[in-house]
Amino acid sequence: MDVVLETSLDDGELSWIGSLVVARIRGAEGVGTIFVAHHKPTWLPAGEADREKQAVGTARELIRLLDDESLPLVLAGDFDAPPDAASIRFLTGRQSLDGLSVRYHDAWAVTHPDTPGHTFSPANALRSDRWRPRAAERIDYIMVRGGEHGAPLDVLRCELAFDRPVGGIWASDHVAVVADLVRAPETPDHP
Repeated sequence: MDVVLETSLDDGELSWIGSLVVARIRGAEGVGTIFVAHHKPTWLPAGEADREKQAVGTARELIRLLDDESLPLVLAGDFDAPPDAASIRFLTGRQSLDGLSVRYHDAWAVTHPDTPGHTFSPANALRSDRWRPRAAERIDYIMVRGGEHGAPLDVLRCELAFDRPVGGIWASDHVAVVADLVRAPETPDHP
């Protein structure tokens, strides 16, 4: 594994600087090289305008760095926004922002379309009281980049991990998202 990009997501006007780190991972035979990007926008509850700018900044950086849609790219992290937020709608291809459209497939939504999959919940004893009365929501994601002819990676399975205490101890104030991904089969229209 090697880091191919590490940058801040700051246009000089944001209330909190986000970050983007991209690593190239050379997989086992049959898997090949994949790229994994960690996107971390602002956590501020009223910061969706900044998260929108940071999502666009991440998308532009990833297009610049990996302009070949056939390269497998996983985008993951604590995006601090629920699925209906503009930044997430943008990343999942349901809304354009700043004249740009992209399409990442949300692994949880692909495998559990009718299940909320909360990753940040008041049921978790480690979640700070300052977040009350914020309801349980899904703000952590694993996404795979789609292209003109589909995604180069298929989502086989996506589950939550560390979603309950063990021996009365929570692992984190967030629940983890875990996905099994495989190379999509080659087809005549998707080499």
